Amino acid sequence: MTNGARPVSSVPLVPLVPPPAPVPAVEAVVFDWGGTLTPFHDADLLDLWRLVAHDLAPGRVRELTRALAGSEQQWWATAGGSGRSGTVTELLAVASTAVGLDVASAVHRVVGRHDLCAWTPHTVCDPDALLLLHLVRTRGLRIGLLTNTHWPRAWHSRWLARDGLLDLIDARVYTNDLPFAKPHPDAFRAVLASLGVRDPRTAVFVGDRPASDIAGARAVGMRTVLLSDGAAPRPGERGSRGAAGADAVIGRLGRLLGVLDGWAAGLHRPFSRAG
Repeated sequence: MTNGARPVSSVPLVPLVPPPAPVPAVEAVVFDWGGTLTPFHDADLLDLWRLVAHDLAPGRVRELTRALAGSEQQWWATAGGSGRSGTVTELLAVASTAVGLDVASAVHRVVGRHDLCAWTPHTVCDPDALLLLHLVRTRGLRIGLLTNTHWPRAWHSRWLARDGLLDLIDARVYTNDLPFAKPHPDAFRAVLASLGVRDPRTAVFVGDRPASDIAGARAVGMRTVLLSDGAAPRPGERGSRGAAGADAVIGRLGRLLGVLDGWAAGLHRPFSRAG
């Protein structure tokens, strides 16, 4: 005889797992400049150094060009690579000391005689950049630029205007206007503030350097896309895709649109690759 009670099931209870929080929609895309919107180059403005060397000592052009480019790379490895920002004034002082000549005066003379837009082919934008930025804007997304640089804002503006990109970018932050450079979190916060982005998760950073671009942006909560050609890490960069933890890796700039559209369609994955 039973007391009418329902028998207790032997199946263990499974605790309810709440569904994952929805991923916020992307509202802004921030690009790096050198190596991302433009081709990568070891020396920032090699043609400038060649012109400066010719101005300083026409008989020592090759020697001085090599020394000036080397002083620029050394600057990036020390002041530029420490998270502290710097200006062209600091760089020219370092270069002047390195070669024992007045490099600053020579740069001013060269700039006065030559068109900035004719310098160094790697200041020309990536072939995919112009159409990509137009298409990003048609999706209602804001566009930002954040770059570590010691060259004046006016120079960058002229290069961007030459390539038709200047008016497509809503906010431009150059670290020589800041006391800090990427990967310092305040550099990323500065561009987010300029774009009016309150939630970093709604912004995507696109860059080619795992440590300064990808890890730096992730540290403030941004989504990240690594532009990687599969080559060895850039000078001063030890990171890899695994270390950087990028949300997506693309092999060319034009592939970014597919990543953004995939996220907009709810196809967010921890990691994806587009060739």
